[in-house]
Amino acid sequence: MPDVETQLLGGTANRGLVVRVGDTVRRPLRASSTATHALLEHLERVGFSGAPNFLGVDSQKREVLSYVPGETVTPPYPAWSMTDEALDSVARLLREYHQAVAGFDPAGLAWAEPVPPAYVEDLVSHNDPNLDNVVFRDGVAVALIDFDLAGPGSALWDVATAIRLWAPLRPDADIADARRGRTLSRLRRFADAYGLDETDRGRLVDATARNHVWCMDYVRRGAETGHPWFHQRWTTGEAELTDRTNQWFTEQAEALRHALQP
Repeated sequence: MPDVETQLLGGTANRGLVVRVGDTVRRPLRASSTATHALLEHLERVGFSGAPNFLGVDSQKREVLSYVPGETVTPPYPAWSMTDEALDSVARLLREYHQAVAGFDPAGLAWAEPVPPAYVEDLVSHNDPNLDNVVFRDGVAVALIDFDLAGPGSALWDVATAIRLWAPLRPDADIADARRGRTLSRLRRFADAYGLDETDRGRLVDATARNHVWCMDYVRRGAETGHPWFHQRWTTGEAELTDRTNQWFTEQAEALRHALQP
């Protein structure tokens, strides 16, 4: 009997193309797959359990990864995923990933989406710790998945990405869940839980605003080149939300900086 393939939900770039087969996950190969596989192999060597293991390439030319059991956060967001305790655990997991990846040399490998040079420092960042790219068990973040956008970056850039998505950093009117009205307190809480140092706290607000531009430009370019899911996302409100959020970052910059002060 052939192996049963079960489609996994979430994501945009590979929506509908990621399947579970037994205790493995099969995903399309990309131009940056060799780099991503080298990264995952490093994480396995150093004993980091918070990422899937690379197991090879199957007969259909798909990468084969170990399946990480647990739950990811997809709409409608479950109540447990919006708690401060869940937020804290994401921050701690990201810190553990940065400690594990610190010895990995990215030189000579082709990565997917360059991070702005001001935020390329000393490690390979995940670059997309979105809600559906974090695996939870019993309400605690235990693993990062979907390393497609990983590449040379910095801890600051990853923290900016995660805070922007998990706080979240956007106008209150565009937050339709229990996080509405709690942006500033969750921003500070994530920075504290991660243990962000004073220097990076001073750079964090600018980094989050720049990260939003970087991410939305990636989505826009995907839409313009005909990717069906990016096109749907961009043309059903994302472009307008992007403009509102960019304006919000300008208007709220001082309040965001104040929230991070000791």
